[in-house]
Amino acid sequence: MRPPTKEVPPQEFDKRVLEGFQVSPLWHQDFIRDDGSSDYVETVKTARWQYSTRPVYGWGNVGSTQKSTAGWLAAFPVFEPHWQICMAGGLSTGWIEWDGERFEFEDAPSYSEKNWGGAFPRKWFWVQCNVFEGASGEVALTAAGGLRQIAGPSETFENAALVGVHYDGIFYEFVPWNGAVNWEVFPWGYWYMAADNGTHLVELEATTKDLGTALRAPTAEAGLAPALKDTCFGVLKLQIWERRYDGTKGKLILDVTSDMALVEVGGGPWFSTWKGKASVPELVSRTVGAPIDMDGILSFAPLFKPPGL
Repeated sequence: MRPPTKEVPPQEFDKRVLEGFQVSPLWHQDFIRDDGSSDYVETVKTARWQYSTRPVYGWGNVGSTQKSTAGWLAAFPVFEPHWQICMAGGLSTGWIEWDGERFEFEDAPSYSEKNWGGAFPRKWFWVQCNVFEGASGEVALTAAGGLRQIAGPSETFENAALVGVHYDGIFYEFVPWNGAVNWEVFPWGYWYMAADNGTHLVELEATTKDLGTALRAPTAEAGLAPALKDTCFGVLKLQIWERRYDGTKGKLILDVTSDMALVEVGGGPWFSTWKGKASVPELVSRTVGAPIDMDGILSFAPLFKPPGL
């Protein structure tokens, strides 16, 4: 029987697919097995899972048009790599079988993003969490920074960073084109970020005593290679204030904590603490931050639509 070429009902997938997966924004189904080629790692014979997802937050205000994570210029081959947060927070229900042992879950917090391009940034860090204490309703945080390459004839790199928080249906976006993002990150164990977007201020601090797990990532020098370390056992504090006219902290509108934050560092070199700042000149800020609907524009000229958009 030939494998399907599009998404099919779960029962049909089980009958027609010996090994593989199907993924959509709302459904994830997979079956993989160990073929014995990775004898240098300890693993299991089979893994299988099926679960549905109910999105809570995308990347923007609930009920509004969602945003491009890197601004409208991300529609073109300007940055390397490309990065889009598809679902900042969701709730998943289903099961996972690990070597035949089934683990069932209901409304488990979930998150999804897409990376594409040649390689990950030269150096980066990442903090993500949507399990918090101290607030009513769903809260989702995604924060990251990196040394990324700019398209051009020479190897040009720039600092880039963002903090995105969804809370009570509102998206609080802190990016270089609406303010400034500062960070201090250790080679491992400590992440601190502070940002100002003109109307609000945000601070986050994460720590971990876990040793972390080394994972592979796409690199420009060695292809898919061990290039990052992360853990889901980060201890996190997140706060947002209204910004006073003089730039100081006003009313505290969010004050939450978590002991289930995902924290990560990658690339390098990481010889010492990385202190950095991401901001852009006002002219660039006005250009990148302009509310341009590239999807709407390109729908009138589909021949000019970049691949993958």
